[in-house]
Amino acid sequence: MKKEFQLQEINQIAQEVLRLVSGKTLCFYGEMGVGKTTLIKHLVSELGGIDAANSPTFGLVNEYHSKKKGLLGYHFDFYRIQSEDEVYDLGFEDYLASTAWIFIEWPEKVDSILPEKREVVRLRFVDEKTRSIELNP
Repeated sequence: MKKEFQLQEINQIAQEVLRLVSGKTLCFYGEMGVGKTTLIKHLVSELGGIDAANSPTFGLVNEYHSKKKGLLGYHFDFYRIQSEDEVYDLGFEDYLASTAWIFIEWPEKVDSILPEKREVVRLRFVDEKTRSIELNP
């Protein structure tokens, strides 16, 4: 999938991403402010999340739940990490071993410890109200 979209179409983009992915570990690449967290918020909502998704920049990880299944997934934001040791200290491998959805912002900071089986979501600025998305480029 590769396409441009208007910001007001983000919910449809979330639905399309969920239809196209084959796994539950999604890595989000893109500049600051491009809409990674916003897309994750809509993905969580589409999956039946009852928690308001937001960026876990300072806590590194947020946990989301659904009405039907309890635990829905985890949202990592590695923007502020200084070393991969911080990620190991979180017990990152345990999160990856779960059956929950895993959303990772700034995955390039921990590239060497990411699982091989992962979905890549690249967001780019086109203009103020338009973005492009590439799924598994």
